[in-house]
Amino acid sequence: IIITIISFYIILFYFFYFLPLFPSTGHIPVSVGVTLRTTDKVVWANEFEPIELTCLIESISTNNPRIEWKKIKNGAPSYVYFQNKIAGDLEHRAKLREPANILIFNATRSDTAEYRCEVAAIDDQRDFDEILISLAVRVKPVVPQCSVPESVTVGTSTELQCLENEGFPAPQYHWFHNNEELPQDPKNSLKFINSSYIINPDTGSLKFRRARKEDAGEYYCQAKNDVGNAQCSPQMMEVYDVDILGIFLKCFGGVVNL
Repeated sequence: IIITIISFYIILFYFFYFLPLFPSTGHIPVSVGVTLRTTDKVVWANEFEPIELTCLIESISTNNPRIEWKKIKNGAPSYVYFQNKIAGDLEHRAKLREPANILIFNATRSDTAEYRCEVAAIDDQRDFDEILISLAVRVKPVVPQCSVPESVTVGTSTELQCLENEGFPAPQYHWFHNNEELPQDPKNSLKFINSSYIINPDTGSLKFRRARKEDAGEYYCQAKNDVGNAQCSPQMMEVYDVDILGIFLKCFGGVVNL
């Protein structure tokens, strides 16, 4: 009897202490529910280049889960992938890649939106998960519209303007004088230290508080962002001295007429 009791305790000790140290190779972990993740929740792409939105299934037990993608723009959702095929404005421009990624062959500016990957797994304890991805498509600037006065008078103020509406993100503006880029702050350059201009790189404005003879020449503007740049054609601006004699003669003629 004593031997039997000792043997019983030895068996219990083995099961509770040693057996957990040697897990069975036939054990199959059971997923508690479908779980998704993505490599990037905020994705940037260049226009006309491919981009992949990742929807990775980290855990799942259901075979052949239902996968759907929706595009959300201005608060309104529309299908991108539905009933096992690409739909909407990405039709013929994208495909689904394993496990649930969307590959866009040639992104366009109209693809800028939020995208939601949804996976339904009926055999899992948590049978649904979703993940939201924001896609922004960069767009190269087009040739900006430039406005350069043909002539100004020494000592007067004048403004040159540059505008471009297509680039995304919004471009920064750079001005060139006789093919040389003007520094943002003329005080940082010995060559332009006596100039009175102010450049606004966000609006494209180039203002001269007091024009000098040295400010005469060809001007053009360049719009630039992360994708590329574009520039307008050079335009000539003349800077003339004040015509003191002409002013005197006009005034004298007026006095004589009186």
